[in-house]
Amino acid sequence: QVQLAESGGRLVQAGGSLRLSCVAHGGTFSSYAMGWFRQAPGKEREYVAVISWNGGNTWYADSVKGRFTISRDNAENMLYLQMNSLKPEDTAVYYCAADQLTNRVLQERAAYWGQGTQVTVSS
Repeated sequence: QVQLAESGGRLVQAGGSLRLSCVAHGGTFSSYAMGWFRQAPGKEREYVAVISWNGGNTWYADSVKGRFTISRDNAENMLYLQMNSLKPEDTAVYYCAADQLTNRVLQERAAYWGQGTQVTVSS
């Protein structure tokens, strides 16, 4: 069983930067692929970025490619999302997710999910 807790969300102006964090408790963090997802008001949840268990592979949604960077620190059980050049359309609740199978994370079928952190980008 893995418990995930996101932090770092806040109000930021367009063009600004923000780093989200996700701490994992329980399980063996280094055995899990991890991902970031987001859900804006009135919209379905969408995939943002995924990272393999050792950080060797990363995947990004086209909408964030070149602006967001996913990373992890297996020694600290931490997942990060560095967000640069933020846009109002990035406003959403951001969730981290974990699963031992990378494909399940990519398909938004991860076994474990956090509660989310709110990111609001003002224009």
